[in-house]
Amino acid sequence: MKTLHTLITCALLALSANAADTASELAAKLSVAQQDGSSLVRLKMEARGVTLQLQIKQRRTASATEVVYQILWPKERLGESVLLKKIGNQTATGTLFVPPATVRQLDMKDALFGSDVSYADVLENFFAWPNQAIVGTEVVNRVSCQILESKPGKGQRSNYAAVRTWVDARRLVPLRIEKLNEAGQVMRRIESGRIVTDDIGRHVPTGLTVSDPTKGSSTELDGSKLKHDVTFTKDEFTQEGLKQVITPRSSSE
Repeated sequence: MKTLHTLITCALLALSANAADTASELAAKLSVAQQDGSSLVRLKMEARGVTLQLQIKQRRTASATEVVYQILWPKERLGESVLLKKIGNQTATGTLFVPPATVRQLDMKDALFGSDVSYADVLENFFAWPNQAIVGTEVVNRVSCQILESKPGKGQRSNYAAVRTWVDARRLVPLRIEKLNEAGQVMRRIESGRIVTDDIGRHVPTGLTVSDPTKGSSTELDGSKLKHDVTFTKDEFTQEGLKQVITPRSSSE
């Protein structure tokens, strides 16, 4: 009987270890998927009755994230741009350029072009946080998802105490994300739209709905023309580079 008890105990410990490893491995795969190098995206954003056409330039690696959002339409806002940077363990920074000559630093908690997405949201990779756990399963859009809970480590800065992600593990794509405060209140909810395959073979949503339940507001994001392996000039992720609207070319063009 003692031997049986020991075997059961060992088996339970092994299962617990595997569950923890599964959460860490799943988070690691999602993190790597975000670190997809240089890319260019065209995006339509609708928030609070305002529609914007945007160009997004990105360089995302394990050590640094640099993102530029530039308004292409409406014409009266053409060239309005935001530069966001997070290098290593340094504090994230943001710069706004409004033509013809206004330049100012951003508060990372503020909203991106008046939407329900903050500047910090654009840069933050919560899948890279040290605390990851699978806390359940649930069906989303007829797909069985694992619920991955991510929490920042000691000393890490975030506007959120935890993030829960409903992951379609087979296609390795989040179908829902909820960002919570210390009290467990949902501060942001992100719902994925139709899932397609992008230019490098990943499953990605064609659109996202980002909502703020505390305000009852929402933002619709509809992406198109996603390209990877894009060649940027040396100035495009600088304050001076913000002043020019340039459409880079991918290596295949």
